[in-house]
Amino acid sequence: MQLGFVSAILPDLSLEDVVGFAAAEGFACVELMCWPRGKAERRYAGVTHIDVAGFTQADAQRINELMAQAGVSISGLGYYPNPLTPDRAEAAVYVEHMQQVI
Repeated sequence: MQLGFVSAILPDLSLEDVVGFAAAEGFACVELMCWPRGKAERRYAGVTHIDVAGFTQADAQRINELMAQAGVSISGLGYYPNPLTPDRAEAAVYVEHMQQVI
């Protein structure tokens, strides 16, 4: 078992600062938030430590190197909207972003 946390609790920190905090405090892993940038309608939504819009292989390499240097692993990628909303247009936006996260 590994002890980690969800990066949404540190919304004002950069990815580098979140990972640095995790390493300094002895956490083994962190779930990194991947919400779209913009205003959030609920708590922790809208927190973005990995912006998947336009995400490239170079971005992935940079993040993997950052995590390896810190000795902290990624336990998950956080984005949890409700894709089952009855509003099909809203659901489509959620699903499209979820596909980008994956």
